[in-house]
Amino acid sequence: MPFETSALLEPVIRLAAQASERIMAIYATGFSVVKKADASPLTAADTASHETISQGLQSLTPDIPVLSEESASVPFEQRVHWPRFWLVDPLDGTKEFINRNGEFTVNIALIERGKPILGVVHIPATGVCYYAARELGAFRQERGAADHRIAAQASPDEAVLRVVGSRSHGGEKVAAFAQRLGAHQFIAVGSSLKFCLVAEGRADIYPRLGPTWEWDTAAAQCIVEEAGGRVIAIDGQPLRYNKESLLNPQFLVFGDASRDWLSYLPS
Repeated sequence: MPFETSALLEPVIRLAAQASERIMAIYATGFSVVKKADASPLTAADTASHETISQGLQSLTPDIPVLSEESASVPFEQRVHWPRFWLVDPLDGTKEFINRNGEFTVNIALIERGKPILGVVHIPATGVCYYAARELGAFRQERGAADHRIAAQASPDEAVLRVVGSRSHGGEKVAAFAQRLGAHQFIAVGSSLKFCLVAEGRADIYPRLGPTWEWDTAAAQCIVEEAGGRVIAIDGQPLRYNKESLLNPQFLVFGDASRDWLSYLPS
């Protein structure tokens, strides 16, 4: 019998909103930035959001482990026995947070046997929330409006393709990929918002040809897939989770599965 996810969506959305409130309280201050061991930035907002989400999930589902970016040292020998677990990025887009451009998110995913089966992506700066769960579809929620279902879009051959990419992590490979597409518009945006643009039909393709971590992508992958799109590694297989290495391979996110997006990859 499949694990029931629908009852978890509402409390997880509330939890993401609570974490977002703590993030925005720190965003309004003169916060400091420190460097983690891997030289990536860390702020008090990352820590506050991590604490809020970890404690909330442990109360909500005490039998399901939580793996967060800020607690990612759980050895594979332990993780490999988890049938399901929460995978969390408490503040995706810390560089965007530091630059104060609003393009950062809270990402919470539930993983079952390597696949994301529930995903919540909350945007603290706007209050907009994208969410999805297995076989329930993908939705956008915003203040003062009813939640509405979102869907990825087809990409007609004659269309000017909308390519979404990182504001902080570009690269020659992405530029070469975009050039091979022909006529295109490039949209630069931070964090997992890139996935969400594909999921709601505002972008056609997101090529990620550099490193990311599992917590960067899991929640948004669920949203894209429930919106009818796909997230695949460059070997053509869907991204999988709880690997021995938590680094993702290079991947593509797209809405139109009828187009051979892999053929545009530079050699």
